[in-house]
Amino acid sequence: MIEIGSFIKLQRTKQEMTQGDLAKGIVSLSYLSKIENLKTEASPEIIQMLCTRLGIQIDNSLDATIQEKCKKWYSMLFEVNDKKEIIATYNEIQNLMDTNLTESLLLFEIHKIRYYLILGDIDEALNKINDLNDISGTFDNLHLFYWNKFRGNYHSVIGDFSNAMHFYNLSEEKLNKVELEEQETADLQYTIGVTHSKLRNTLEAIDYSNKALEVYMKQYNFIRCAQCHIILGISYRRIRMYKKAIKNFNLALHLGELNNNNEIKLLTHQNLGYLYSTKDDSKEAIRHFQEVINDENAQLIDTLNSVGSLMREYYNIKDFGNTRKFIDQGIDLIRRYSVKSPYRELYYYVINTYDYLLKEEHDKFENLVTKEFIPYLQKNKDYANLSVYSELLAKHFEKVSKYKNASKYYRVANFAYKQITNI
Repeated sequence: MIEIGSFIKLQRTKQEMTQGDLAKGIVSLSYLSKIENLKTEASPEIIQMLCTRLGIQIDNSLDATIQEKCKKWYSMLFEVNDKKEIIATYNEIQNLMDTNLTESLLLFEIHKIRYYLILGDIDEALNKINDLNDISGTFDNLHLFYWNKFRGNYHSVIGDFSNAMHFYNLSEEKLNKVELEEQETADLQYTIGVTHSKLRNTLEAIDYSNKALEVYMKQYNFIRCAQCHIILGISYRRIRMYKKAIKNFNLALHLGELNNNNEIKLLTHQNLGYLYSTKDDSKEAIRHFQEVINDENAQLIDTLNSVGSLMREYYNIKDFGNTRKFIDQGIDLIRRYSVKSPYRELYYYVINTYDYLLKEEHDKFENLVTKEFIPYLQKNKDYANLSVYSELLAKHFEKVSKYKNASKYYRVANFAYKQITNI
């Protein structure tokens, strides 16, 4: 049962009511503060008066209905659903929460963190985390499981994967202390697997992805199975176990096609492109990147990503006509990107790097890559691109007989590669 003091505090702050406004004529300010901070238990009469002023009914008759609606909404937050439906269901539950005292309130408030992240409202998610932080000391194990998991989700979204892993580990510690459906456990394991992959903890990414995959296979959740196979493919590629990587990517592609899931198919083609590029098989790499380019329903970022990869592949095989073609296509795409998008900055550097190389504008190329592009990649710990473009720069310096600079950037490329293959 939610502590009544926490409930009162949540509702008061939501209504932007001061403690003075709520306490006036009922209790002293200091006594209300003690109630809200769980330092005293107020009489039922005082609780009734405070709830009446907040416009809340103390009536448990609707609790089962609210619980059922919440359960349905929570499940909507973990699958691909229409955002309009998610918002409509949220508003329906919020109206009930605003006028009824219910045990479901805290869990509903905690799930708002994920809700805001799904809507892309990162600031509102952080505000909700800060709001709930004051009363997190009253959370039971189930509350703490979701509280830590969703804080991990928040840090993942902002790219802070170390902190995300910290919170996911705290959430995982609660697994043996709460009763959850198997798919909830699998979702956390999959999420931890993805985060380990982001942190280049390859063996851990394989371990957690396999744990989640075992559950999803039993449940015939083929989309989640495909997502696990993609993480496994990426992980095996990093440790050069190419046969296993290709096997997992092909399984993901097959599942994506069976379920007509374009997102899975495009993501798999991109990763197969990276794999064959790593193997210096430009013909196969180009074939997979072209699959993304040719898809009219591909997201702009996916198309831009593949355009950048195609520039590199065609330049490496000295097909400068196609290199020029994709540079021009990239310039056109980047004009359509939001100025605030981090991807715009990355692909601005990628496109201009090959543009200057192709035009043999060596001074511009060297200045851009040494003074802007490499520092940008180092700052963002983008070791995959740092390895590629440091080596490209080193080969250029070697070609123009600047051997000291070539040696320096070969060392940078080697360091970046070690980070990528960290297991």
